[in-house]
Amino acid sequence: MNDGEQHRRYLFAVAYRLLGSAADAEDAVQEALLRWYTLQADVAQPRAWLTTVTSRICLDLLGSARARRETYPGIWLPEPLPGYDDTDLGDAAALRESVRTAVLLVLESLSPAERIAFVLHDVFGMDFERLAAVVGRTPAACRQLASRARRRVRAAAPAREPVSPEEHRRVTAAFLRASTDGDLTELVSLLDPRVVLRSDGGGEVLAARVPVLGPERVLTLLSGLGRRYAGVLARPVRLAGGDGFTLELGGTLIGVIGIEIAGGRITELNLVVNPAKLRTVTRRGPLSR
Repeated sequence: MNDGEQHRRYLFAVAYRLLGSAADAEDAVQEALLRWYTLQADVAQPRAWLTTVTSRICLDLLGSARARRETYPGIWLPEPLPGYDDTDLGDAAALRESVRTAVLLVLESLSPAERIAFVLHDVFGMDFERLAAVVGRTPAACRQLASRARRRVRAAAPAREPVSPEEHRRVTAAFLRASTDGDLTELVSLLDPRVVLRSDGGGEVLAARVPVLGPERVLTLLSGLGRRYAGVLARPVRLAGGDGFTLELGGTLIGVIGIEIAGGRITELNLVVNPAKLRTVTRRGPLSR
């Protein structure tokens, strides 16, 4: 792997958390790398320089991204990343926690400067002096930005209790088995009483426009999807931030569903069926490895 590809993995990890969009993150990283390629001889610390440039590009993009999402039809969810694991790039627990759907949704509610401060400082460990140069604030102001963002993230998306790989495998296997067999009793037993299901169709595919709450309502929606997409093949997959399934029909990817588990039960199901986001999933290259 050459220097550019090594930097690309790290920069994508930063940009995805800043933007919540794999496609936009890839564009931001590519732009930063193109600038670097023209100035390599003058860049003494490439990783630091590229991180700063990528973050500034993301900061410029966040305003327009928020405007688009305010008019987004229904629920907006971040693009799923099947098979993606970047926990070797820093603090594994912080990296894994920061790509949970619940956390990324909270980040959507922050101001661009707060989001930049939280991701760069709390997740990637950037000091406030360097952060100040990215957002154009004083170090003291950046410290306040990160603190406000941290409080909001912790309040809206509390950290999860660790779940062992064995527990993940047990619950996901049971969920898949019960869904395939139509065992409603087993399905209900696997859902937390406060379970939430979010679905993102992007206005192109039928999806719930608001979160679906509670086992009975979630089960009703899942049963309807099962009837609508008879013959769908669900494949367990590791997703950024957790586990889930890819959904295929006739050899075509039609959805990705991520799940969160606590206390042996499923607390969240996040279903992406927006074709535009699925096209990003199917075309992703080295960044997904």
